[in-house]
Amino acid sequence: MGRMRVGVVDVGANTLRLLVADVGPEGVAAVRTDRVQLGLGEDIEESGAISSERLAAARRVARKHAATARALGCSRIVVVVTSPGRQAENAKDLLDALDQIRGATVRVLSAEEEAAYAYRGALAGVDDLPQIVAVCDVGGGSTQLVVGSREEGPAWTRSIDLGSLRLTRRALPHDPPTSGEVDRARALVEPLFGALAPPLPHAAFATGGSARALAEIVGRHLGSEELAVALHIAAERPSRRLAKTFDLSQRRARTLAAGTLLLTSAQSLLGVPLQVARGGLREGVALSLLEEVVVAA
Repeated sequence: MGRMRVGVVDVGANTLRLLVADVGPEGVAAVRTDRVQLGLGEDIEESGAISSERLAAARRVARKHAATARALGCSRIVVVVTSPGRQAENAKDLLDALDQIRGATVRVLSAEEEAAYAYRGALAGVDDLPQIVAVCDVGGGSTQLVVGSREEGPAWTRSIDLGSLRLTRRALPHDPPTSGEVDRARALVEPLFGALAPPLPHAAFATGGSARALAEIVGRHLGSEELAVALHIAAERPSRRLAKTFDLSQRRARTLAAGTLLLTSAQSLLGVPLQVARGGLREGVALSLLEEVVVAA
């Protein structure tokens, strides 16, 4: 199995991201990454559908990402659509806009597929894994939980139809949120996780934009104490100041309290600290593209 260069454009509720990577038996090596925050999930949460303005912006950004991937010599380019493709009433309009991108194929991921790719990408390149491992992927529109092993892959998968952007819009209208709003948001989140009964892992990893942002604030080890500190920081500071202090985008800073609440419930459910993964969904998709070429050959 040789190496190949691939491009993955990830269309999420908060952000459109690009990963150009060289992929081989030894793993995924990023060549170029980029991101543009559009907030497609804001429209979905407000009206159920994505506005024509944001549809046009998504098409424009995805085209630019794909053009970058072509210029860097990618042999395969794929556009993967996560929660917006499942939650928007006019998801077909989004797919029609993305289908016009030259040289790229478009896939809407089911919640289970999104979880499986995030699991694979989060564990890629991690040595000395214990037998049972969990991955939590908090996105803007949904949250995926997976428990499995490196050898057997995912054995238990659940998707919660709530992410950092959706929770912010539903329960945290003020910037910064009030203590009462944080309590109400927690009351929305905890029952969703409390209804789950996963196999208990020996180690757990967190991926997604919220987890990466928390790594900049409290480090890559997210135990209960670190998450409590992170929530205090995220909920006490206006997003503009939070973004400036920790070099975050303001849109990410605005949804960070919600993302922290989701990660806190996931950590409590799994019973072990979360380690912020270096890979995730896009790396998992990149690895799958290499496998598809090998199988086809």
